[in-house]
Amino acid sequence: MELKLIGDQGAAGTTSAPDAIFGREFNEALVHQVVVAYQANARMGTRKQKERSEIAKSTKKPWRQKGTGRARAGMASSPLWRGGGKIFASSPDENFSHKVNRKMMRAGMMSILSQLVREDRICVVEEFKLEAPKTKLLAQKVKSMGFDEVLVITDEIDANLELSARNLSNVAVIAARQVNPLALVRFPHVLLTRKALARFEEMFK
Repeated sequence: MELKLIGDQGAAGTTSAPDAIFGREFNEALVHQVVVAYQANARMGTRKQKERSEIAKSTKKPWRQKGTGRARAGMASSPLWRGGGKIFASSPDENFSHKVNRKMMRAGMMSILSQLVREDRICVVEEFKLEAPKTKLLAQKVKSMGFDEVLVITDEIDANLELSARNLSNVAVIAARQVNPLALVRFPHVLLTRKALARFEEMFK
């Protein structure tokens, strides 16, 4: 498998990559499962609603059961009343996690990477560094390489890259060990350094 190799000013040739990682068939159902699982596992159960027993209202019967012409009512905290409790209240201990085993996650990631190659959305660069922690420098570097929105995957993230990228919505820089299915499908282009490519070979072998 050959991946496009680019320099600071554009295309510069090709580089070899393992077919086992970048030449797999696209499994749409598996990719959907791992992306949804990744998003679900990032959710935190911080929502809290009150049930009828937690509402600070009197438990006295609002009016007598019969003879008023109105519907019968037991207490003002009823979920049917304005300001009453919720019928199926959300609780902080709600668990949103999805179980995806390691083999499925690895296969899903490789399926995404292979599809990016087929769609010509992934490139390799020798190295990706900045001389100073300046957002303007990173924006200019990305633009000179021909990208509007791009995910940059490096072997290790230095301070200059981390500080420069955090204020750009169209550029994200992550280490190879932090790569995830959501980041891969979110950006229209992915840029790998040579060391990150070698790290992928170690991670997915």
